[in-house]
Amino acid sequence: MKRIGIGIVYVIGAISIGYLALYAYAMFTRQELTPGDPIKIFRKQDAPSYSQGASLSFFA
Repeated sequence: MKRIGIGIVYVIGAISIGYLALYAYAMFTRQELTPGDPIKIFRKQDAPSYSQGASLSFFA
C-alpha cells in the first residue's frame, strides 16, 4: 500500500512538472500584444454567417 501511495505521489509530481513546463513554453513563445493592433481571428472562408438574417424583433 505504501509503495502504491509513493507511486501516485510521483505520478502527480511528474504531471505537475509537465504542466508547468508547458505553461512556461506558452508564456515565452506567445505573441506580444500591443495596444491598438487588431486582434487576429482566423476562420474558414466558407463558414456560414450565423448573424445573416437575424433580427432583434424578438426583443422588441
